[in-house]
Amino acid sequence: MTGGPNLEDVQAAGFPMGGEPLVALDLADTVMTAVDPAVDLFEPAEQYEKWWRLQLPRLPEADLPAPAAARRLRAAIRDLLVAHLADRAPQAVSVEDLNAFASAVPRSSRLTRDTGGTLTATTRWHTEHGGNAALAAIADEAIALLSSPAQLEKLRRCANPACSMLFVAETKRRQWCTGNICGNRARVARHYRRTHAAS
Repeated sequence: MTGGPNLEDVQAAGFPMGGEPLVALDLADTVMTAVDPAVDLFEPAEQYEKWWRLQLPRLPEADLPAPAAARRLRAAIRDLLVAHLADRAPQAVSVEDLNAFASAVPRSSRLTRDTGGTLTATTRWHTEHGGNAALAAIADEAIALLSSPAQLEKLRRCANPACSMLFVAETKRRQWCTGNICGNRARVARHYRRTHAAS
């Protein structure tokens, strides 16, 4: 697995947010819930495929997941993250679904030796009996995040009330999902208020 896409690549593909360190967060951000009705960024179908092409390099080798399965995992992850931020209990089905996706593909650790003799730990995903390794890996990421108090302290929702994007803030100063969208809107609004208050 390699590093994830950068924000520029994600935005060039038509997604406002992405490039977070966890695919689980990027998945949660493929639905905009601050508008009614919510906007599914996996529509049209070409967008779904674009998003996965961006993410697959940092996931175990897997077929493109069925859209319904990806949306179900997304709903579970989003509910669990938003519940944490809202200091409320998540829906029981979200916990059940997340655990089901994580356990759908068994995995085992393996020690491998490269041609130079260096030993490396790898994970083998056992898909012989079904399941999708990419969805299982994303569920694992979400479980690791949700069970880490230190990481959960960094979980944020964009400070723009018209935005629903989630992110892990590596610095305390980060308050916007992206500097070039919500951060820029805030700067423009601040400038407008200052200039119009002065006149």
